[in-house]
Amino acid sequence: MAQRVLILGGDGYLGWPTAMAFSRAGHRVAVVDNFAKRQWELELGVRPLFPISTLHERARAWREVSEREIEVAIGDLCDYGFVESLIDQFRPDTIIHYGQQPSAPYSMIDVRRATYTQRNNIVGNLNVLFAIRDKSPESHLIKLGTMGEYGTPNIDIEEGYLTVDHNGRSHTFLYPKTPGSLYHLSKVHDSHNIHFATRIWDLRATELNQGVVYGVETDESALDPRLATSFHYDEVFGTALNRFCVQAVIGHPLTVYGKGGQTRGYLNIRDTMACVQLAAANPAEPGELRIYNQFTEQFTVLELAERVKAAAEHMGWSVELSHAENPRKESEEHYYNAKHSKLIDLGLQPRLLNEELIDTMLAKIRDHASRIDPSVLVQHVRWVPERAPAAKRAAAPART
Repeated sequence: MAQRVLILGGDGYLGWPTAMAFSRAGHRVAVVDNFAKRQWELELGVRPLFPISTLHERARAWREVSEREIEVAIGDLCDYGFVESLIDQFRPDTIIHYGQQPSAPYSMIDVRRATYTQRNNIVGNLNVLFAIRDKSPESHLIKLGTMGEYGTPNIDIEEGYLTVDHNGRSHTFLYPKTPGSLYHLSKVHDSHNIHFATRIWDLRATELNQGVVYGVETDESALDPRLATSFHYDEVFGTALNRFCVQAVIGHPLTVYGKGGQTRGYLNIRDTMACVQLAAANPAEPGELRIYNQFTEQFTVLELAERVKAAAEHMGWSVELSHAENPRKESEEHYYNAKHSKLIDLGLQPRLLNEELIDTMLAKIRDHASRIDPSVLVQHVRWVPERAPAAKRAAAPART
């Protein structure tokens, strides 16, 4: 059944492909963005590897290619008047919320970026919740969370909730969170606020705690170069797999942070499209917050590097691995067993990370090798800043 689908953050890596996927499936789609991500890229001197059209150009190209319309609205989710008016006028059946600052390293650069990340993400999400409550309480909110909310606890990670037996009594709580960055912490606050809104206001919501996404295109973005989505390989907005693929193309050693034992969940961008569509087709009930762990495989960072190395060598390239100091504060050797069965139960058929898929990524990156800027692979974002030597600190004048 056709829906009215509102996509927040529709200019982004996931937002734009999601808009095309829902439009192609016959839904009425509107996207919202304020182009903040493009501004952050300018601040840091980075850009996506593939040329990216403006949002309006993309929408026009989609109309030409598919003969379908994607409506575009420009505004800031931190402006409640804008959000309320938008939801009141569009009355969406489904709201897909990607519209946030998405980078852990960005949130750790300095106090300005840290406070911006928390204010932007938390206030914007609260505005969406209040606007749904007051203008469209039947709307189903699908919110992009992150597996990074959980951290790396020494017990199995359940899908969103944990039942605790204590002193003869039992209660089910939101799974305890131990996030590893101020960005991930903003997502934890979002989870609690959404949980509150469903309990108190009877809203309906699904949170997709997503692993690390990889992939250079979707079925729709592959139709025309003007429909391409962003692909980052820099330290701030890129991911380890993206960085390794780019390094392999330019003959740079694949830089593994520390020993490379950090384990995380991963999924293909095409599987992200499938997961969001499954969540929309099977909405939560009023008063319900469903939480799905959205990933398909678990790898260590070293395993990813070794897979890229093997694929590159299969293409005839010589690739080396190197180990670099880890700028993040995280455990390398840790237990990690996260449950992720609920989306499979809904019908997800995972596309697993194999050599053929990596070959496809490497080939497309090679076609755009002239746009690679090796200087952005390292941007010196550290979770714990270097301190002055003890002798220097002692020599500083005392305050009076």
